[in-house]
Order: sequence, then C-alpha cells, then structure tokens
Amino acid sequence: MSSRPFMLRPAGQDYLWGGSRLNDDFNLGIEIAPFAEAWVCSTHPDGESLLEDGRRLSAVLREHPEYLGTHVLRTTGGRPELPILIKLIDAKRDLSVQVHPDDEYARRVEGELGKTEMWYVLAARRDAELVYGFREDMDEQRLRRALADGSIGQVLNHVPVRRDDVFFIEAGTVHAIGEGCLIAEIQESSNVTYRLYDYDRTDKNGRKRPLHVDKALEVAKLSSSAAPRQPMRVLKYENGTASELLTRCQYFQVERLLLNTENRKLAEFCTGSNSFHALLCVEGCGVLFGDGFMLNFFKGDCVFVPADSIPLQIHGKAQILDVSC
Repeated sequence: MSSRPFMLRPAGQDYLWGGSRLNDDFNLGIEIAPFAEAWVCSTHPDGESLLEDGRRLSAVLREHPEYLGTHVLRTTGGRPELPILIKLIDAKRDLSVQVHPDDEYARRVEGELGKTEMWYVLAARRDAELVYGFREDMDEQRLRRALADGSIGQVLNHVPVRRDDVFFIEAGTVHAIGEGCLIAEIQESSNVTYRLYDYDRTDKNGRKRPLHVDKALEVAKLSSSAAPRQPMRVLKYENGTASELLTRCQYFQVERLLLNTENRKLAEFCTGSNSFHALLCVEGCGVLFGDGFMLNFFKGDCVFVPADSIPLQIHGKAQILDVSC
C-alpha cells in the first residue's frame, strides 16, 4: 500500500437518542435505526473502521506501524494503536448527562484510555443547547439529591449551540449534547462513559439504561464551570486553501481546511514523520492525487493519510477537518 492515503468505512451505533441525518446528510448507507453515531476513524473494538477492501484498520496498522508516525509510536510505547477516535453524531434527542474519566482512572478501573474530546458543530437547531459543567459549586450529597428528585437540570450549565461552534470537553467535565445538534467529535480512543442522568428513558426493549452514579462521582469535577467561550480563530491563507486551528491538546490537533481550487493552483498536502492525518470531509467534495494515485472523496468520507505520505495535491471545493496527533 506504500504511504498512500486510503478511504475508511465507518461503523454505526444505534443508541436510542439518534436519528437519520447521518444517512440523509452524509449518504453513509448504514442501515440501522436509530442511527446515532458513525465511527469514521476508529480501531476501538466496539466499532472499528474498515478499508474499502474489507480489512480492519487495526490490522493494517499492526502490519504497518510506521503509518502512525514517530510521535504516536513514542507515546504508545511502540504499540501500533490508534490513540484517537473520530465520530459523526446525530442527536435527535438529548444525550444522557454524563462524564468520562481521565487516563489514570480509566486504565486502573476499566482497562481503557480516558476520554477527553472536542466537538465541532456541523448543524444545530435554532434553540439547541448543550450541557457543560455546573452553574455553581456542588458536592456529592447535593448532586445525589438533585439526581434523585429530578432537579439536576437546574444546577447544570446550559449553553446555546450554533453551527461552526467548537467545544473542548476535558475528562471529568459533566456534559451532554442536546437534541437538534449534528456534531463531529474527536476524542481519545475510549468508550468509557458514566451516566449520571438519563431522563428515565427506556430502550426499545422497555428497559432503562444503566446509570453509573458512584463511578461518575469519583471522576467528576464538581466545582462551578464558566460557560465556555468560543476560541479566537485565525484563518491562514495559502494557494487554494484557508486553514484554522480548532484545538490542540496533548491527545490530538484539529484544523479546519477550507478548500477551493476552482481556477486556482492546486493545494499541496503531505504528512511528516511525526503523525498520520485523518481528513474528514464535512462539506463538498474533492480529489487527492499524486505519483500515479487518485482518490475521490465526498461529504462524510474520512481519508487516512499515513505519516511520511507521498507528496499529494488536493483539488475541489470542500470543508475538511484535519486531525493529527
């Protein structure tokens, strides 16, 4: 396969709060209902991405660990593990009020990574909100009372959501995506979620989903949280592209690329030895090509570009989330 890019096929998740927009808007062709999440770049065993030829991404990375890059291999102790997971999320209904542990707790208790994540809002209903931490300082006893009597919503920070917003959710932050949001999520490769409150909903079998209040209270930050402000974002212009940094943390970096090479010089793209890049097209379409290679991509597609890739050019009109480690 050399160091050429390759397309990934997502895994789908049918959580009860999902809708149909992931097929309607992105034409993913995954026949599940509800369709809540598409794991578009993942080696997690709960939902692994495949290549076009049916091979699992984890198998390809075990065979070619150099695709991950020197930084990733160094931070994973030389193990060929993809440290991130990229999702598309359709919240037709509210997600549970939840929290994720940090790496130390998750490894010790669950045998997994923790979960720090970033949300990029692709679309949002006019009155859409999300939950981000608490309006005032809490303690364990008060939080348990609020969960028991259903007043939990009165002590949570409810934040309005608009298209193109960015939210960084550190492990330990109590949070929830509200209904009417379509979101791209970049996170650590983990599926550890502790539910605090789930609106007494039942699943398709009439059962309530389990809560994890004791574990949640062990990892949650209970002090008040200022409502998150949108970060200052600065566009950098090059031939055929504009780019802006959305998030940089110890786990991942995310840039948004605005590609428009119509009647312009083609955009150049290549990866260094440090990290792979995952290119998630969230609007439009384009083509990657170089050295006798060509790969068309469309809205909803995720392309894995190995570290030290062949020199590439991009042509098209698209918005792309460029994720690296």
